[in-house]
Amino acid sequence: MTTRDTMELKEDLIRAQYEAALGMVLGFDHAPRLAKPLVEAPAAAERSPGIGTRPRFRSTVAGMATRSTARPGGVRLAERVEGLGDGLVTPVQAACLNALRRSLAIALAMGETFSARSGLAELKRANLEGRVPEPRRAEFGELLAGEALVVLFTFGNALAYLIAPHVGSTTVELGEVEEVLTDNAPLALQGALWELDQDIGALATDDVKLVAVVSAFAEALMKKVQIRAENGARTSVFTSGSWKVEADGLTLSGFKPAKAAKGGVIAMAFKKPHEVVGNHIAKYQSLRLSKMLMAYDFERRLNPFAELGGFIFTFMGDGKPGTGKTTLIQMMAGLLNDYCKVAGYPFRYQNFSIDQIDSYQGKSGQNAKAFIDAVLDPSVIGFGTIDDIDQVAGKRGDRQSSAGQQEVTAVFMQAFAGAGTVVRGNCTFGMFSNYPENVDDALRQRAGARFLVDGPQTREDYIDILSLLMGKNHAIPVGDHELFAAQEIKKAVAASFEGHSKPHEEGLLKVWDKVQGEIGKLDTLAKMGAYLKAIQMADERFTGRAIKNITDAVKVRAMDFELPDEWMEEPDLFLFKPYDEKLAMIRGLMTPITVDMVIQEINRYADSEFRYADKSDEVAIEGMVRDFGRQEEAKRRYLDGRG
Repeated sequence: MTTRDTMELKEDLIRAQYEAALGMVLGFDHAPRLAKPLVEAPAAAERSPGIGTRPRFRSTVAGMATRSTARPGGVRLAERVEGLGDGLVTPVQAACLNALRRSLAIALAMGETFSARSGLAELKRANLEGRVPEPRRAEFGELLAGEALVVLFTFGNALAYLIAPHVGSTTVELGEVEEVLTDNAPLALQGALWELDQDIGALATDDVKLVAVVSAFAEALMKKVQIRAENGARTSVFTSGSWKVEADGLTLSGFKPAKAAKGGVIAMAFKKPHEVVGNHIAKYQSLRLSKMLMAYDFERRLNPFAELGGFIFTFMGDGKPGTGKTTLIQMMAGLLNDYCKVAGYPFRYQNFSIDQIDSYQGKSGQNAKAFIDAVLDPSVIGFGTIDDIDQVAGKRGDRQSSAGQQEVTAVFMQAFAGAGTVVRGNCTFGMFSNYPENVDDALRQRAGARFLVDGPQTREDYIDILSLLMGKNHAIPVGDHELFAAQEIKKAVAASFEGHSKPHEEGLLKVWDKVQGEIGKLDTLAKMGAYLKAIQMADERFTGRAIKNITDAVKVRAMDFELPDEWMEEPDLFLFKPYDEKLAMIRGLMTPITVDMVIQEINRYADSEFRYADKSDEVAIEGMVRDFGRQEEAKRRYLDGRG
């Protein structure tokens, strides 16, 4: 994010470094000190009779000797990249090489800026003339190391930013970057490029893998340099300001990665709202949430709905297998994808699944953190889903949960309602499960909204879904039925909400009858508070977080309106308006909170908690009954065999 003291890193200063940057991409010699080679250096072949290989770049810094512990090897990144093709450079390869040159030029320009502002340039001139005062030699070495870290991080930052539009779903495992040298900036870049060349040679077999390697290397390099910079390096000139590269839209803010506002291509079969049969409340809330996300203001980096308190940051969808959870995800992702295309906003969809649980200690937590960070990115509209969360995140204290599942639970709990959680309103997370009773209680309660995904319920629902799934390759008449009339969302939702005027679960219904019998109709805050306390006495897990989730749901109901479709279709009507104007337009649509709203939301939330508890207890009881039965059968067989 651009800060108030942001300066421009001028384009002419960057372009002045193009020749040096191109020289490093074409070739230089480097003797590795810290890392071991993975592949042989490419052979220096003649391109045509009488013409030698490309010139190699050899940089020097006066007064600084380059120590060598191994035989120098030729690093020719351009040849390495071009060698992946069939003789012609592909567009992806060209994009990678251009990103490398541009990133190196930006890094070298940033190095010059740092050198001039920190006093290092003066010391370099003095060193060239052999007149660096003895008391300042230590400072000279420290500033050279600081410049090396600044240049390395800027190179990784710019490379990750510029390659982002080409990154797909393919990933590679690189491990830690080792050849991080801080003698001086040119040597630092040579070491990094040498290791990148090795990684490309070892792991990149095609264009897709090439982009994945370059992106992963840039991220790994930044992480390594961040750690090194924490050890008191002389980099305050770099960390106290920020620089904008206007041509790329890149902002350099100290050792903080810049994120490219790219969403990537989504490979998913999207569904239309009419293709979701039943699930009226879940469908309605998904539709509204999709439009809520689109109200996000990229300049202010805040959503008016988040400021007004009616934004759904996390939700849980639970239901039996086959009731439509995946279809809901496909519908919501499709709506957001279409809305973002019209508005020109970047949209990012991410799913976290069981295959991201790793056997290596700490890796599952890293995968979960990367998933969270990708969706939270304030430069995109984000939608993150966690399918089968009961399998992905383990219950704390459950011996059957793996260490990886426990790591994931800890990351999700911190991200969804931790001390550092900031809800900007640009993204939402959906947790889905067939067995929500197996989800850790504290993690489940971090779901601010509950979507009961119960599938088709009525006769009309079953006729609609049969017709939908049969398709059009038949001539069977529909009969006495108006297709999809029962799916009219407003009518169906109104009936669904009214259905929660009384509890559904048997345990909660007993509490309801007891409280109403003692204090009468729940028409004041005092009486509703007494009802909440009675629920807590029946289920001790019904804590203050549950009350917060209920009040958040009530605030959402106060915004019981859908942003008009034309606001999504014509962005100038709403999406492109200033933040304050959007806020005023939303305020104008809000409705007052009523007693019925509060009672319905209390019952909806409490029903879900009692449903989870009842299921959990029933599953445990059934398991014990089976165990006792096995023991009795084992005893009988043992006694029969002995007799």
